[in-house]
Amino acid sequence: MKNREKLVILFDGSCRFCTAMAELLRVLDWRRRMHCLPFQAPGIPQEYGLTMAQCERAVWAVSPDGSSYQGAQAVSVALDTLLGLCWFRLLYHCPSIERIEDKLYTWVASHRQSLPGLRPYCQRPGSPCDR
Repeated sequence: MKNREKLVILFDGSCRFCTAMAELLRVLDWRRRMHCLPFQAPGIPQEYGLTMAQCERAVWAVSPDGSSYQGAQAVSVALDTLLGLCWFRLLYHCPSIERIEDKLYTWVASHRQSLPGLRPYCQRPGSPCDR
């Protein structure tokens, strides 16, 4: 079910760290402007014009207008959505800051399985994830 009114975050539901970050976004999103979905749920990547391989490489944010963002830029878009501002997205477009954010994101993404977190979303009872 495509949500055209909210920012959609597609995260790795088999990852403890990713699940914890999705939960943190949910808790901080008091305006209810975003919806976090595990990309492993049937048909989710395709519904948002993405492939499983793309989702396995990075977190994605898909805006209500259909624009999609990956990795560090997706994180910036999510933070802006939480705050109702566009500061993080603007900062991301500064070349030196973009490089730093992308390097940091790449490091976190490559080490996410060893970072602390919560029980992975896809391992929870009633999860819609493909197993």
